[in-house]
Amino acid sequence: MHSLVLIGIGTGNPDHLTLQAIKALNAADIVMIPRKGAQKADLAELRRRICDEVITNQATRLVEFDLPVRDEATLDYRARVEDWHDEIARRWRQVLERALPQGGRAALLVWGDPSLYDSTLRIAGRLALPVEVIPGITSIQALTAAHAMVLNEIGAPFLVTTGRQLRDHGWPPGVDTLVVMLDGGCAFQSLDPAGIWIWWGAYLGMPEQIIRQGALARIGPEIIATRAAARAAHGWIMDVYLLKKTAG
Repeated sequence: MHSLVLIGIGTGNPDHLTLQAIKALNAADIVMIPRKGAQKADLAELRRRICDEVITNQATRLVEFDLPVRDEATLDYRARVEDWHDEIARRWRQVLERALPQGGRAALLVWGDPSLYDSTLRIAGRLALPVEVIPGITSIQALTAAHAMVLNEIGAPFLVTTGRQLRDHGWPPGVDTLVVMLDGGCAFQSLDPAGIWIWWGAYLGMPEQIIRQGALARIGPEIIATRAAARAAHGWIMDVYLLKKTAG
C-alpha cells in the first residue's frame, strides 16, 4: 500500500523545517519533486536544496515529475481548478505506481503549511490513501516575523482572505485587519487607500527576501513596481501582505 506524508516547509528556508519534518523526510521511501517548467525551475531547485541539506537516509530517493498546468480555456474558475487538481492527482498516482510498485511511503514538500490556502490535501483526497500531515511555518508567520509586528490588536479579530476575494468583494465588514494571500494582481489597488497601512513581503525567509511597509497611498505604487521587477528577475514570486485600517 502507498501512503503520503505532506510536509510543511515554510517559505523555502531549510531553517524553517521542524525536527518532525526532518524525521519524516528521512523516513520516506521517495520525495516527490514537482517541476513547473523552465520559468519556475528555482522552485524545484529549492526543494532539492532542502532535501540535500536535511536527508541523511541514503535509501530515500528524489523522484521528479512535471506538474500539469491549468487549462485557461475553461472559463469557470472553480471548474478550471477542479480539472487541474484531477490531473495533478493522476500524475501523483503515476509517480507512485512507477517509483514504488510494491507500495511505500512518499513525501511531498508543501510551501508554508498544508492546511492554509493550499490544495495539496484536497488533491491527496482524490487518491484515497493514508495521509499524514506535518505542519509548517506559514507565510503569515514569516511576514509578521520579518516586520517584527503583532498580527492582531488586543482582543480584536483578523481575517485571512485572497486577492480574488478582496478585488471582487471589497473589504469584509467587521474586521480592521486583513491578511491577503494568493494575490497575483495586487488587489489592494481596488481599495480606497485612505487610512490603510500595508505590510508586504516577498520571498520571505529566503536570501531574496523583500519587505516594505507604509501608508497604502504612498507605498502601494512602490510595492507594485518592486513586485513586477522581482517576478521578472526570478520567473516567479511568492508574496503576502497585511492591511490594517487603524494602523499608522
